[in-house]
Amino acid sequence: MTRHSLKPLIWPTICGLLLGLCILAYLPSQRDQDYVYAVEHAAPAVANIYTTKVVEQRHPLADDPLFKHFFSRNGRVKQQLERSLGSGVIVSDAGYLLTNYHVIKGADEILVLLHDGRQALASVIGSDADTDLAVLKIDLDNLTSITIGDPAKIHVGNIVLAIGNPYGFGQTVTQGIVSATGRYGLGLSQFENFIQTDAAINPGNSGGALIDTKGRLLGINTAIYTQSGGSTGIGLAIPTDLALRTMSDLISYGRPLRGWLGIEVQPVGVGTNGVIITALAASGPAEKAGLKIGDILININGEQVGDGHAGMKLITYTRPGERVKINLLRGEEPMTIETEVAMRPNS
Repeated sequence: MTRHSLKPLIWPTICGLLLGLCILAYLPSQRDQDYVYAVEHAAPAVANIYTTKVVEQRHPLADDPLFKHFFSRNGRVKQQLERSLGSGVIVSDAGYLLTNYHVIKGADEILVLLHDGRQALASVIGSDADTDLAVLKIDLDNLTSITIGDPAKIHVGNIVLAIGNPYGFGQTVTQGIVSATGRYGLGLSQFENFIQTDAAINPGNSGGALIDTKGRLLGINTAIYTQSGGSTGIGLAIPTDLALRTMSDLISYGRPLRGWLGIEVQPVGVGTNGVIITALAASGPAEKAGLKIGDILININGEQVGDGHAGMKLITYTRPGERVKINLLRGEEPMTIETEVAMRPNS
């Protein structure tokens, strides 16, 4: 074969090699397929939490008139230790951890066991029952905090991993997919915007990490939907953005700063955008601004209110003192009202 006859083959060969390299670059690596990379990066930031509290037990006959005198002489209250377990996520090198409020509720002592075997007693910086979140603080050096992901970018079908301490087994990793986002109306907490996953989550996983295949934190595992007490393929996690916002407020102010208009609403119809005001708080921001019972709210700051959840979320995320523009219908007349959002009263 002559030199001239080889020339037509050079460029096709080069192009083929370049195409092959591009395909290889976009193919998932073995590291992503077996999730070792994700676990190695996230696991050191996930801790096991053990709580202890002193509970008092009264004898069932202690208040019976026939036995009351006997129990008053011999002591009718018995104290015992009650222990429970959960998980937590280190989100700051300074020693701050996120966990669930129900994990540490009423605890007299909280012990945090790290992935590297170290342990420390934790103090409670703050807690919020409305989101079922709590912030703990431990004083240890060389802590590994987790990398934060963006839950707004996840989609149904994305692969996720759950890391926690199920049944006190010690750190355990399970794998699944995102089954749904924005779940609410479940009655688990006041403010619900859950990521749903089929990654196995069991008792003890509460407060643990839901991560993506790069080891980035997407949410705090908080609940399972079950009738048996075990995993049924429906796990729920609090999105990272809500968790970190709540944590920041608890550290800085001792309580979450949430917006409030002072209204109660109901959807105008299934699958229809708009809510009707059914009640107004006396002297609340909405009443002061001139809103009335029967007004139909359409959008707030240009965003649709949906069935009410989206509107409530928008107001809740608005900082007290900021103003919002509300578009509504009063009868058949469209109106626009501006008002300043107030601080949500303690529930």
